[in-house]
Amino acid sequence: MTDLRELRDLWDRREEDLLSPYATRSRQAIRRNYEERILLGHRQNYAIDADRILHSRAYTRYIDKTQVFYLIDHEQISHRVLHVQLLSKIARTIGRYLRLNEDLLEAIALGHDIGHPPFGHDGEDILSRLCQAHGIGPFLHSVQGVRFLEKIEKQGRGLNLSLQVLDGILTHDGETHLERLSPDREKSFAELEAEIAVKLADPDAPLKPMTLEGCVVRQADTISYIGRDLEDAILLGLVRREELPPEVRQTLGSTNGTIVYALVTDLIANSHNKNYVSYSPEVNQALKALRDFNYRRIYKNPRIKAETDKIADLFGLMFTRFLGDLAAGREDSPLWRDFLVHMDPGYRQQSRPAEIVRDFLASMTDAYFLRQGQELFFPSPLPSPFS
Repeated sequence: MTDLRELRDLWDRREEDLLSPYATRSRQAIRRNYEERILLGHRQNYAIDADRILHSRAYTRYIDKTQVFYLIDHEQISHRVLHVQLLSKIARTIGRYLRLNEDLLEAIALGHDIGHPPFGHDGEDILSRLCQAHGIGPFLHSVQGVRFLEKIEKQGRGLNLSLQVLDGILTHDGETHLERLSPDREKSFAELEAEIAVKLADPDAPLKPMTLEGCVVRQADTISYIGRDLEDAILLGLVRREELPPEVRQTLGSTNGTIVYALVTDLIANSHNKNYVSYSPEVNQALKALRDFNYRRIYKNPRIKAETDKIADLFGLMFTRFLGDLAAGREDSPLWRDFLVHMDPGYRQQSRPAEIVRDFLASMTDAYFLRQGQELFFPSPLPSPFS
């Protein structure tokens, strides 16, 4: 019978010949807790991390979380799960040509948005204001993603993911535009915690991934959403293709397919055999122009914000309601029934009430959030006393 550990060790050794000198080897993975079954099993380290994220409760909830457009009944509009899948594919394509660790790329990509609350970045902004008002600091989906995976999954025990994956999730900031990005290597779990503290103190503080794979995911995050969001906006009649800036149409094209292809090929060509990932100046300028166009015409468009104030009101009502439920020990509350009942006692002991409410709200899908709003704050017909 074949010893599967020997097969894994063979693949680990082959990485020395197959991967770039700048790639992260599977044997370099660092975990908080030693697991003998990892040492004895056949899977390489980052493949284990990708599997654990894929089978997590938080990953399952991607299916009904907003990407950009919420409360729109249209079957072809992107949801968060599609964005994550597109990012994983694009990052692995880039990584293959740069000879990077595709398992690490996949794990970071699958987990990068796992901390997003319902209703996308608008939901994030609303929840952040509430968190600050309740004294627990701002809400950032990158920080929350690490928290979900380390302190909430598996009833609060966490998934024991590698430092390299958690670092990539924390530093994935796809909203920050950079022409060139290089890794900040040699981090530790203590530094991960320090960077989380820095980010919570200043949400605009720049963080750099510790691996070149993390850098690729960060750049590929933009590639995966920039053209797709444009297509969604055109489908909804918010913009017209011919309105794109001339430099965008000339350099990147005017469809998601041509935009993705142009960005991926340029990034590969300018990053091959380098210890950084970079666009050419021409493509970088066109990408910046496209981002500016999307922010002006799509992301900040008041036509898609008509219900945002109502959503903010519901967030506030739920935050207050669930804090009260905690204080009163109401075990019939959705907070208890759908969240706390599944957690080990240590989670509640180590979390302040407002943090528990934040975690619960952030975990919600759009549909669950709206259903709770309906059940908690809107009257329902009572059965007839004569029936």
